[in-house]
Amino acid sequence: MDVGSIDGHPGAVALCGIGVDANSSHRRGAALAPAAIRAQLHSGSANLTSESGVDVQRLLVDVGDLAVANETGSEADARVITEGLGSILATGAAPLSLGGDHSVTYPILRAVGPRHPGLTVVQVDAHPDLYDELDDNRLSHASPFARIMEDGLCERLVQVGIRTANAHQREQAERFGVETVEARAFASFDPGTISGPTYVTVDLDGLDPAFAPGVSHHEPGGLTTRQVLDLIAALPGPIIGADIVELNPTRDVEDMTAMVAAKLLKELTARLAP
Repeated sequence: MDVGSIDGHPGAVALCGIGVDANSSHRRGAALAPAAIRAQLHSGSANLTSESGVDVQRLLVDVGDLAVANETGSEADARVITEGLGSILATGAAPLSLGGDHSVTYPILRAVGPRHPGLTVVQVDAHPDLYDELDDNRLSHASPFARIMEDGLCERLVQVGIRTANAHQREQAERFGVETVEARAFASFDPGTISGPTYVTVDLDGLDPAFAPGVSHHEPGGLTTRQVLDLIAALPGPIIGADIVELNPTRDVEDMTAMVAAKLLKELTARLAP
């Protein structure tokens, strides 16, 4: 990762890849996602302007990928992520990270959370990811939000698109005071109820597989691409950081999900701009 590339770019949005999928259950492949998303972002299939007319190319500074070993349950990898995001934040840039699996969000927020008192995290996801541990791994991609809430890294966690919450995760949500917006109730959710600094984490399996087939865990009944885009646009903000996770290029169809991720990247960049 080259944080020095941010120099001379005031108001930059720092794009950072995190190729971790060793904390995934069921399937690997998400470590390949940063390169796949970048390829679609610069494919020429679409331009680099957001729907609101923001020139994203002017704002984005790609600092490359973090040097992770991609080992299961690795606190060393987690430290690399936390320290790397800390280096980005020290430049004044807004971080936009590309996973990787959802385990990366916990070490990211170890850097981001303490810098933003009163932080709200908005999580788009099919799954709550609130397991105390999975397969004896407390850094599993099924557990990041349990760790985030235990460490007090945000004041409010709003999970949107949930449709797989089992008894344990419902208990965890109640324990931590998590606000759950199930996919079937999305139409009644008002993003305007969220105020103050906001971090957005988009797990691509929060979308219905019809829109994002390239994920490891297909869960029918999810959100549309349009619904997620409208959510990003409607958040009052300020949005101070974001990540896009769980693209598995080995399951993608004609790069369809990678292009959805690139589209979300552009819209998040426009909202991250000061």
